[in-house]
Amino acid sequence: MRVVQNEQMTIGEVDLSKMVFDIKSRDDIPRMLRGLQFIYMTIPLRNAIFQLLESRIAPKVSKFIGRPGMALWKILVCGVVRLDLNCDYDRLHERVNHHDTLRAILGHGAFDDVR
Repeated sequence: MRVVQNEQMTIGEVDLSKMVFDIKSRDDIPRMLRGLQFIYMTIPLRNAIFQLLESRIAPKVSKFIGRPGMALWKILVCGVVRLDLNCDYDRLHERVNHHDTLRAILGHGAFDDVR
C-alpha cells in the first residue's frame, strides 16, 4: 500500500513548489533538486512517472492491503540522487539524513526526526 506523496503536510514541512534553490551553486545537488521540483510541478509528467514506478515496484504485491511502504516520491528522489551522484547506499544514507535541502524535498519537516 504505497502513496505517491502524503496529502497532509506536517509542521515545518515546506511546499515543494515554493522551494528556492541556489542557482549560483556549482554543486550538482541544487540542479538535480530543481529538476525534481520541475517533475513535481508538471502534473502530466509526474503522473506518468508515478504510474511507471507503481507498475515496476513489487508488481505481484497487492497495493491496497498491508503495511504502507515508502512513498513513491521518496523512492524517486532517492533513486535520482543515488544515480546522479554515482554513490553507494552509505553515502546516500548520509546525504538523506544530513542535507537540509534534500530532506526538505523529501518532505521531512524541520521538527521531523525521521532518519
